[in-house]
Amino acid sequence: MAWRCWARGWGPRPHRLTVLLEQRQGFRRARARPEEPPAAEARPGPPPPRRSLCPPPPPRAGRPSPRRLVKPLLFAVGFTGSAFGSAAIWQYESLKSRVQTYFEEARADWLDKIRPQKRGDFRKQVNSWWNNLTEGQRTVTGIIAANVFVFCLWRLPGMRRIMFTYFTSDPSSRALCSPMLLSTFSHFSLFHMAANMYVLWSFSSSIVSLLGCEQFIAVYLSAGVISTFVSYVAKMATGRFEPSLGASGAIMTVLAAVCTKMPEAKLAIIFLPMFTFTAGNALKAIIAFDTAGLALGWRLFDHAAHLGGALFGMWYVTYGHELIWKNREPLVKAWHEMRTKKTGKGGGGRSN
Repeated sequence: MAWRCWARGWGPRPHRLTVLLEQRQGFRRARARPEEPPAAEARPGPPPPRRSLCPPPPPRAGRPSPRRLVKPLLFAVGFTGSAFGSAAIWQYESLKSRVQTYFEEARADWLDKIRPQKRGDFRKQVNSWWNNLTEGQRTVTGIIAANVFVFCLWRLPGMRRIMFTYFTSDPSSRALCSPMLLSTFSHFSLFHMAANMYVLWSFSSSIVSLLGCEQFIAVYLSAGVISTFVSYVAKMATGRFEPSLGASGAIMTVLAAVCTKMPEAKLAIIFLPMFTFTAGNALKAIIAFDTAGLALGWRLFDHAAHLGGALFGMWYVTYGHELIWKNREPLVKAWHEMRTKKTGKGGGGRSN
């Protein structure tokens, strides 16, 4: 249509061409009005510094009351007691199961010897790799797998709201207790997760040989909850409410426990293996660094959670093992009597 009107302009009436050309040029633009400068009070301030290891936090409304710490405190005490009680029962059941399956394992080994061996069996290779690991490495494999799974959940956009609510710890958040445990398995940065899991894998054999598998799991989970509670207290005291996540608090407990028990052990950094130092000096340097970070307000790491985890690890291997784990006998005895009564009632019913 526009092309046809433009072609008519070449006829004997040239004024129509002028009209069409004026239409193609379009309407005149209105003069731009000068923008008024915004008021001084409406200018936004500089954005607060953000930690690179944590996702950008959602907006929070107001400062929470210190009374919100009562519920996390009760949760930390109750969860710690439940963790050690469950670990004691788990150890009892494991020892009982090992005794019952001793002859079955011996029979299975004898059958494997007389059966023809398959070459290139993937399952056999996996079993061989698993059996070559230490008990500590086998124990932390499940923890590492859980951290990798949660890290993958952070990559799903539809899970962001749930991850912020339950997998980051903040005393101003709607959820208070469950993030104290779940944030221990949560990492937003790949480097953060890789560094923490490498340290956990490196110290796994030492800590499990020192405490045992069941006691280590109880200490690790309790350390995550306790270090998060210390972080809550520090955030309430300083007024810096930012979400925290990561296994650093629990891993600091593992590192502090090993360094306290074996202070003369030689350690080295992965990228600088030529520089070695004792475990005792490493623990002192880490505590000094986190103390300075907490006092000076550094926000790259959650220094309060690190200090809480380190102090808990030092206290447990010095006093806590004697006060908690060595006094588990009444609980195990009560569990044994309850299992014996159930077995007796079940056996009597079957005989009738």
